[in-house]
Amino acid sequence: MTADDPSVLRPPVLREGDTVLLVSPSGPTRPERVARGIELLTGWGLRPQVAPNAYARRGYLAGDDALRAADLNAAFADPKVRGVICTRGGYGAQRVVDLIDMAAVRRDPKVVAGFSDITALQFALWRGARLAGVHGPGAAWVDERTPLLSAESLHTALMTTAPVTVEAVPGEETYPVRVPGRAVGRLLGGNLCLITATLGTPDMPDLTGAVLLVEEVQEPPYKVDRMLTHLRRAGVLDGLAGVAVGQFTDCADGWDTTVVDVLTDRLGDLGVPVLGGLPIGHGPGQLTVPVGTGATLDATAGTLTVTPAVR
Repeated sequence: MTADDPSVLRPPVLREGDTVLLVSPSGPTRPERVARGIELLTGWGLRPQVAPNAYARRGYLAGDDALRAADLNAAFADPKVRGVICTRGGYGAQRVVDLIDMAAVRRDPKVVAGFSDITALQFALWRGARLAGVHGPGAAWVDERTPLLSAESLHTALMTTAPVTVEAVPGEETYPVRVPGRAVGRLLGGNLCLITATLGTPDMPDLTGAVLLVEEVQEPPYKVDRMLTHLRRAGVLDGLAGVAVGQFTDCADGWDTTVVDVLTDRLGDLGVPVLGGLPIGHGPGQLTVPVGTGATLDATAGTLTVTPAVR
């Protein structure tokens, strides 16, 4: 698996002067939350534009399904738009993925960045176009959670063709989750809830030979156990090359069993390398990684190195 893998559609790297469209495929957001993201992207020389329906709201959704899908399809069809950056996650991407014009995606591939609920969108784009994506912070930027290091990491993934290396951090809660060894495979995955919710749909990727990325937020240990057990019983973890464990933020309840206990129990006997402590997810200092491209997980050395999503 190389950077020139013909089975993967890798969009062009973003360059100064490129237009990027800010879209809200999932939950609603507010202009004051996105203002900082616009400032950041502008400082990189990009030209961020807010999609027409990015601030729409319908309860817990960023407007009707048709509006959210329209913004995505407009971005994929417009030759002037070179990148698509989601404002936030939340919920709702699964409701619109079947409305995406995959022919437009394949005709003019663009880098798509986001995380959390955007895992559903990344999976759909992988299924429909084999489009590599970027798992990283959205445009509704919060400096307290995503400081300078987070910004530099996103910039590297979007605007350079350098491989991305993330090191396990001792201060991360999942750092003790580790099975030594080295694995090479395509990095796929993201938010654990969305991975589990994709089971049984056309968008569930074949994880055979893959390095699976998992992260989560505000799910108690027993629910993490339930999701991982579901994946195990469905057989989708049987052929994994390895597991990259990101941040499991605010995943605690009143029981003695911790989320680290659950992750160790449910992932530790798969017979593959497992590396926890990666600052990827919903926690402070979130870093960015490509998804859909080749990765080397060195659980002994504590590193995850990923081929760029852009070319």
